[in-house]
Amino acid sequence: MKNKILTIISALGLSLALQTGCETGAYPPKNTQEFDLENREPFVLLDKATQNSVTCTGIQQRTLEDGRLEVTANVRNRIKKRIQVQINCVFKDEQGFSTGDETPWINLILDENAQESVKFVSMNNKAKKFTIRVRQAR
Repeated sequence: MKNKILTIISALGLSLALQTGCETGAYPPKNTQEFDLENREPFVLLDKATQNSVTCTGIQQRTLEDGRLEVTANVRNRIKKRIQVQINCVFKDEQGFSTGDETPWINLILDENAQESVKFVSMNNKAKKFTIRVRQAR
């Protein structure tokens, strides 16, 4: 008798699990426009500290004679304190996908309210777009 009751309970539990937990089908991605600034903006700040202390006052880009992309950004310290940040550039193709050409992170020291120009040059002629990224120095 106990075995029959256990079998019935097990069958009911399995039936419920199959009905509720195994839904199939395709689902659209969620929050596709959230946290995608690197896909839309040429200059991004990667943490709250740099968001408060750094800004970009201008970006200049040009194509060199050999087809490589040269990008220069004016980076400004917004606070009255000397800061150190790290900056790099990711070069992208016409559709916005990385070409595999990403510069190493470099340290940038900005005196209070100072502005510095930082120049990046792509390694090949595939780059048509870019994203300059700034983060707090570690």
